[in-house]
Amino acid sequence: MDNAFQLTLSDEEKLLLHECARRSIAHALQLEKLPLPKPAADSICNAELGAFVTLTLDGSLRGCIGNIVGRGPLYGTVAAMAMAAAFKDHRFRPLTAEEFKNVDISISIMGPITPCQDPSAVVIGRHGLIIRQGERQGLLLPQVPVEWNWDRETFLAQTCRKAGLPPDAWKNPEAQLFWFEAEVI
Repeated sequence: MDNAFQLTLSDEEKLLLHECARRSIAHALQLEKLPLPKPAADSICNAELGAFVTLTLDGSLRGCIGNIVGRGPLYGTVAAMAMAAAFKDHRFRPLTAEEFKNVDISISIMGPITPCQDPSAVVIGRHGLIIRQGERQGLLLPQVPVEWNWDRETFLAQTCRKAGLPPDAWKNPEAQLFWFEAEVI
């Protein structure tokens, strides 16, 4: 991966995606019934890109769900993933209206996913990882090892753990390791 994945999102597009996330959660909480804002016809927000939405409350994870590939326009994916992160992340109880007032929303727009042939080339803060072995799969976004101050080996091990695999499963020839970059807004 020689070139970093970078989207050219305008400030308006970033605001629109955040507004889609917020409105979808507010609508589910019955706080408002505003429709999702619609992007301009030529906006990147209409592209089929994968996205993850991460919710934090007082600096702690409160929910994170996404699609690694696009299934429809990005703005719709962001809205759906925001609702899923708020209400369907099995690690947390559903978000309340009181929590919603203080929740922070981060959106990670997924770049292309390709096989990682050389794990020693993984760059902390640049690459996200996916490991697959059998029926198990784990994914960690590029910002996770930065937040936890992990080195490359720890990042690889934690990705394996996320999949429910032994921490050195990434060395197993039967395991498939993929990497990607993401634009975080």
